[in-house]
Amino acid sequence: MRSVLALTVLLLASVLLAGCNTAPKRDPAYAPVRPAVPAPVAQPSGAIFRAGYEVAWFENLRARRAGDMLTVKLVEQTKANKQAKTDVTKDNTTSISNPTLLGSTPQFNAPGFLPLASNKDNTLAFGLNSANEFQGDGSSEQSNLLQGDITVTVVEVLANGNLLVRGEKRIGINQGNEYIRLSGIVRPIDIDADNTVASNRLADPTIVYVGDGAVADASTMGWLARFFVSALFPF
Repeated sequence: MRSVLALTVLLLASVLLAGCNTAPKRDPAYAPVRPAVPAPVAQPSGAIFRAGYEVAWFENLRARRAGDMLTVKLVEQTKANKQAKTDVTKDNTTSISNPTLLGSTPQFNAPGFLPLASNKDNTLAFGLNSANEFQGDGSSEQSNLLQGDITVTVVEVLANGNLLVRGEKRIGINQGNEYIRLSGIVRPIDIDADNTVASNRLADPTIVYVGDGAVADASTMGWLARFFVSALFPF
């Protein structure tokens, strides 16, 4: 009995300690890459110029190699509004009068043929009326705004010269963490002189802004409540 109680206390302590750990977590999918290691410097041969020790006074400071840093300015702003309305009405009336056959109009008695009407003086006249109506109305509106800066690294230089970049910013704020993750493809021509590029110039962008901690847990719907609003709930 004491061993079971001790194990229970140990498990509860582990859970509490895990909940107190609010350090930001790294996502390996957005980890930076190290620049390529340069080739070994050749031994001096007595010449004035020595490869590997030159100073690039006029070198372009824009990111262009794997491992270079690039600042992305988040200027994401989207707004969508959609509205649809459908109104369909259909009326149909069909009437066939009693025909004339051989100079006379058919008329006959059919007992039990029309239970709700008279069983005599029946004719071949026919009538049909139908009406259908459908109305539908729907609307959808969404808007998003994301502003800020995040510095990422060049992961790969593609064959056409474009840069594959990715990075992650982790911010710990009072019992919670905020994460900004970004990846995409950048054209060197879109990079400004101060080594920055707007996020709306990225191709195939992935921009994620999420958080964890006490505030995020408080705003998350529980698993039982999610079941009652899911497609699995039949009522």
